[in-house]
Amino acid sequence: MSVNRNIPRRTVLRGLGAALALPLLEAMSPSGFMSSSARAAAKITAPQRMAFCYIPNGAHMPDWTPTAVGADYELPYILEPLKPFKNDLLVLTNLMQDQAAAHGDGGGDHARASSCFLTGSHVVKTSGADIKVGISADQVAAAAIGDRTRLPSLEIGCEAGGQAGNCDSGYSCAYSSTISWKSSTTPAPKEINPRLVFERMFGGGSSEEADASRVRRLQRKTSILDYVQEDAKRLQAKVGGADNRKLDEYLTAVRELEARIQRNETLKRVAAPKNYEPPAGVPKEYPEHLKLMSDLLVLAFQADVTRVSTFVFANDGSNRSYPHLSISEGHHELSHHGGNKDKQAKIRQINQFHITQFADLLEKLKGIKEGEGSLLDNCMIVYGGGISDGDHHNHDKLPILLAGRGGGTIKPGRHIKYEKTPLNNLFLSMLDRVGVPTASLGDSTGKLNDLS
Repeated sequence: MSVNRNIPRRTVLRGLGAALALPLLEAMSPSGFMSSSARAAAKITAPQRMAFCYIPNGAHMPDWTPTAVGADYELPYILEPLKPFKNDLLVLTNLMQDQAAAHGDGGGDHARASSCFLTGSHVVKTSGADIKVGISADQVAAAAIGDRTRLPSLEIGCEAGGQAGNCDSGYSCAYSSTISWKSSTTPAPKEINPRLVFERMFGGGSSEEADASRVRRLQRKTSILDYVQEDAKRLQAKVGGADNRKLDEYLTAVRELEARIQRNETLKRVAAPKNYEPPAGVPKEYPEHLKLMSDLLVLAFQADVTRVSTFVFANDGSNRSYPHLSISEGHHELSHHGGNKDKQAKIRQINQFHITQFADLLEKLKGIKEGEGSLLDNCMIVYGGGISDGDHHNHDKLPILLAGRGGGTIKPGRHIKYEKTPLNNLFLSMLDRVGVPTASLGDSTGKLNDLS
């Protein structure tokens, strides 16, 4: 019996209450039914993905910004963990979100920073139901290409936030806790519970079937893979050795991540550190929470569950402490450093910790082969925040990175310095590369022509 039969890209492994999407396989290309030599000459077209990783409270910019421009630059202290990925990375300096500034509305820079980050729109100052800002770049993409995947978009994070009430100088909590907006008046709240993200990604059938399947797995301590194993065996009989190895690696990653989620759910809770009460249902340790969410994002892209995601490391204005770094003060408290050297040193420690988590995400994406390159090669991952210096609450000269090659349409390995350029110009350029050309978004003035 021949193998490497052509199979549809949207093939999933199904079982009772479960639907497990698959990574890109050779057999999903028209070359899947060719001879091995012809298949080697053919290229598999991989989908392009975009993600936006958000960090709060600004950054210590002197230790963030490279001094040299172009390819011959050195990574400063905060960005040092990204050294293995320097050639996969663009450092973009002097991008701004001017609409996050007050413009006569007074305080509330943290709420404006997060809600403006992907929209480039000035928010209506209210703590009531009449919230309004603008559609975000991720949701522009999701509206156009979201029907190609199980989930149009995936919104995840590591810190809870309300959708009502006053959270920042008269601004609704919806502004403070949300960077993704389906429309000018509809926020797309993030999910912070890894279990619920996993179920959303891989649950199948009706909601009742998915809920029942989850309860059975928790009670019996079984894996989602136990429910799709018959489908998996049938697929493995159809594909060749390379695809079988990729399937084994992927299914192992799914099982390991599921086991980590289950283990964290059963760990005994401990007293919360000063200034921070972890939300219920999430890992008690912040670094592990970040890693779990990062792994879920990688799996979502690898299996083509979605091609669009946002990942909020912490809400802007977050006063989380970092006991694993021996920092007991809250992050927001430290960001108002007033030039104090000790506080600035702790801020840069926190900044580097977040960068280390980002480096971990890039390592996982780069380690997964896809087509002629890696999964990272077919991604565009923005990392940054809506505030530059947390002490001044300024929204220009933002800390912004872009990782990945956008399917070969981006030339990384450089530091590019702009002159007071809207951040939304970057987003227009990214939307082009996922097949969603957009004339304007928020306060955009055009596209960035020097990314490739």
